[in-house]
Amino acid sequence: MKLNVPDLMNEFTETSHQIMKGMETLRNIAEVKVATSPKTLVWQEDLVKVYRYDRETPATCEIPVLISFAMLNRHDVLDLQPDRSLVQRLLEQGLDIYIMDWGYPTREDMYLTMDDYINGFLNDAVDFVRESHKVQKIHKIGICQGGTFSTIYAALHPEKIQTLTTLVAPFDFSTNDSILFKWTKNLNVDAMVDSLGMIPADMLNNAFGMLKPTMDISKYTGIFSSIHDEDKLMNFLRMEHWKSDCPDLAGEWYRQYIKDLFQDNKLIKGELEIGGHKVDLKNIDMPVLTIYATEDNIIPPDATKPINEAISSKDKELYQFVGGHIGVFVGGRSQKELGPAIGKWIQKRS
Repeated sequence: MKLNVPDLMNEFTETSHQIMKGMETLRNIAEVKVATSPKTLVWQEDLVKVYRYDRETPATCEIPVLISFAMLNRHDVLDLQPDRSLVQRLLEQGLDIYIMDWGYPTREDMYLTMDDYINGFLNDAVDFVRESHKVQKIHKIGICQGGTFSTIYAALHPEKIQTLTTLVAPFDFSTNDSILFKWTKNLNVDAMVDSLGMIPADMLNNAFGMLKPTMDISKYTGIFSSIHDEDKLMNFLRMEHWKSDCPDLAGEWYRQYIKDLFQDNKLIKGELEIGGHKVDLKNIDMPVLTIYATEDNIIPPDATKPINEAISSKDKELYQFVGGHIGVFVGGRSQKELGPAIGKWIQKRS
């Protein structure tokens, strides 16, 4: 095979030019900002906060919405940037949005349990929103592990929830359709918690990165070809900023979460106890919207869909989102289709 030297030199020159332009773009970036939608801190209890998103116009939905994201990541991905913001799409639908910020636990929080988070922080936050609006019930949205906890909460306190919406949340942990579920079933979580106290964020991030290692390689090769494009580069940097900004986890809640749910599958079996109270999914009789992603390599559809048969709600819907786990929050289809669909579904039941 004969090498075409002029073509190689042209490609080398073009690549060098792209790299130089990319380096100049990087030098001019002062700060990578995410979650820029204006919001106001309205409630705080220890490390947990609740923010209310500012609205330019009054909400058309009288019943407020409280969102809780997974504690393994930050909620900022729901408002990554103006054109990739599930929060903004919900605000555009006339909803009054509150969001929980679980904070950054430290070693003094290592003994916090699932009961502390669900019947403590979450229940207190729900009561705050209810009292602020003088309503008996609020709309609850829970995402990923935050959706699992929101469902547990709705089963324990159904009288406080108008509707329950969950996105890519696990409920039936018996599936082996994801490497995550296979790994976790064999995890010696007692040894981890007893030796570490807190579960380090870096360890969890590395584990999630191994679920699909080719994705990490392809994203870096992909960004290289567009490193000179400031908009595409900023999109990449915002997502990387979010992925790297993860909190450590309180050991005791993590222990119960892994053992009772991933390993013993107690939630869907009706055997889970939180704070001495049995979690009966049949108590969930409010309207429920359950969203799963067809290409989710973290929370497979088979871990989500069984909840629809386990609850007693007559008004319940399984919503199939064509895409992956993160695409539910930041993908173009999410912005055009999913956000408006959730908003309309909630408005109709207010």
